[in-house]
Amino acid sequence: MDFTAFKHSIFNLQSPNEFNEIALSLFRYQYKNNTIYKKFVDGLGVSESKVYHPEQIPFLPVSFFKTHKIITGDFAEELVFESSGTTGMETSKHYVADAGLYQQSFTRGLELFYGDLSQYAVFALLPSYLERKNSSLVYMVEKIMLHSNRTMGGFFLNELDELKTQLLEAQRQGLKIMLFGVTFALLDMAEKFPLNIPDAIILETGGMKGRRKELTRMELHEKLSSAFGVSKIHSEYGMTELLSQAWSAGDGIFRCPPWMKIMIADTNDPLSYLETGRTGGINVIDLANFHSCSFISTQDLGRVFEDGTFEVLGRFDNSDIRGCSLLAT
Repeated sequence: MDFTAFKHSIFNLQSPNEFNEIALSLFRYQYKNNTIYKKFVDGLGVSESKVYHPEQIPFLPVSFFKTHKIITGDFAEELVFESSGTTGMETSKHYVADAGLYQQSFTRGLELFYGDLSQYAVFALLPSYLERKNSSLVYMVEKIMLHSNRTMGGFFLNELDELKTQLLEAQRQGLKIMLFGVTFALLDMAEKFPLNIPDAIILETGGMKGRRKELTRMELHEKLSSAFGVSKIHSEYGMTELLSQAWSAGDGIFRCPPWMKIMIADTNDPLSYLETGRTGGINVIDLANFHSCSFISTQDLGRVFEDGTFEVLGRFDNSDIRGCSLLAT
């Protein structure tokens, strides 16, 4: 499969049928060139030659990224992203062959939803991510800041008063504001330094990390909306193991870029899919994951709506769904 032509095709998709055709071609390519994925598919008893539709493609449990090196082909990685985790906990690793592909994916994806990124002053309140190495989120936001070409903005660890000052100054200058924040840090900011920036885009990236009492999405967004004076709180749905993200402009309803798709699997039978509106396991097709695996079972619960948007409802504990134990470490 020609990688250059592939990149051009996924970022210029014309129809759902074209998405399906590329997904099937990518499945066959990854089946043949990804040793771990091939073993997984074979272990399920699925015949590669009899897969004719994306719903027939096996989705690799995301937990495999903690115990195996999930790569397609043979390459010297440019980046290695690593998931967060407490001390002694296994973390996922994502070996990235082409940093440019990741940058193209998140830049194009964000601009589909928010327009030209150069028009924004970009701020980031991501303390738990800044305190560790190899965060895909920190990498993404750092590149977005460079792309924004603004003198204002930047990363903040615990300097909440300084962040408030800069946000208000950006508003005074009439700049578009985009603030990325991990959940617990945004709550800290909301409680200690509330401010009125009604036109800002506040993007919560999830994560209490055990630092605060868990809140429902509605409770969280109500607190943040009130503290920042905004009508809606935006959100990101992404993970270390993917190279694409879905975005929500409010109410926890996410939309994918054209090269990413959500499918809802029956948690009791991961090879069966549920109709729109029903709750099940979130499977992701991420066409940008060319050098890894594009077909990931996330262990998240959610539901898809008629227009293709989706909602994330939490996690399910049954991580050993059928297929997870088919490979020995």
